[in-house]
Amino acid sequence: MKIVSIVGRKNTGKTSLTVKVIEELTKRGYNVASIKHSHHTMEMDKENTDTWKHKQAGSNVVVGIGSTTFFNVKKEMDLNRLLFLIKHMDFVDFVIIEGFKKYNYPKIATSPDVVDEYTIKEVDSFTIDDNGLKELVDIIEERSHDIVNTLFANNCGFNNGESIASEIRKGKLTVNELDDIHSYLSINDKVVGLNRFVSDYLKQIVLGVINTLNLDDYDVENISNIELIIPNETNNSPIDAECSILVNDKNIEINTFTKNIVSNSIKGMINSIKTEDNVKTIEVIISNIKNDKLENATIKLKTNNHTVDINKFTQGILKETIFAIVNSLKVDTKITELKIKVEE
Repeated sequence: MKIVSIVGRKNTGKTSLTVKVIEELTKRGYNVASIKHSHHTMEMDKENTDTWKHKQAGSNVVVGIGSTTFFNVKKEMDLNRLLFLIKHMDFVDFVIIEGFKKYNYPKIATSPDVVDEYTIKEVDSFTIDDNGLKELVDIIEERSHDIVNTLFANNCGFNNGESIASEIRKGKLTVNELDDIHSYLSINDKVVGLNRFVSDYLKQIVLGVINTLNLDDYDVENISNIELIIPNETNNSPIDAECSILVNDKNIEINTFTKNIVSNSIKGMINSIKTEDNVKTIEVIISNIKNDKLENATIKLKTNNHTVDINKFTQGILKETIFAIVNSLKVDTKITELKIKVEE
């Protein structure tokens, strides 16, 4: 998804330019979403309609569903929150924003007084012709980008979204050179950046758990998109632990960053099955893995040096998830046995 904002003073043609840009992108075959920002109260429902009456009665979120669907929320939402929701509602290639001139996204300026470091082009919306519009949309294609916190490009020497976004706006870096991110995360309505390894890691873990479910019972045939919401009423702090991983009795070297991720993941899984209080050591052995198939593999679990009996369903979840964790480490060998030990 790529994002660009069209900004300018009042009566400088922002809306007319926004419409032209949307039309040109649509002609090029893109799926486009748009956001309009206003400093005034905006009503998307007419007075005395049924949904208007719902809102007047006190409903904070009103949804109308018919030939189209609309949401009417009684509060101003943060732009990044909206962009994150759009990202998960439908496959969108471009989001065109009219307004939000104070945000850190690529901007097309319709008046010189709003030009800043985020501006990729200043235009006169009243005189721009077809060729000028096509050139403008070419620039939007090349120099717009996704939500800033989701940008990672470790291979080019930049390790934060702001620096990467700046290079894209300047035309020194393209989105094709960015890391291929598989998962996106929002915590307390804030978009949290995940680099390629972490996003792939989370994807593998969640898929590992989902593979144990009878999805046919829910009319799910092919998994194309997964949405997960976790209300968290506890404040669990991350653990600082030692972790060792053996694949086919050979130790796998992992850095501290990866070690912390694996340790916290394993500890989180074991805590979820309520083995015992105050678990300090965890040992997991998965044997008889054949051709990456886990149906006939055996699993043994110890916590605090005590053997833990677990039912077949829980065995399946642990086998699939732990196997997925190790697979995310890109092990260059056929896995027949896994041993993982976590010690606080």
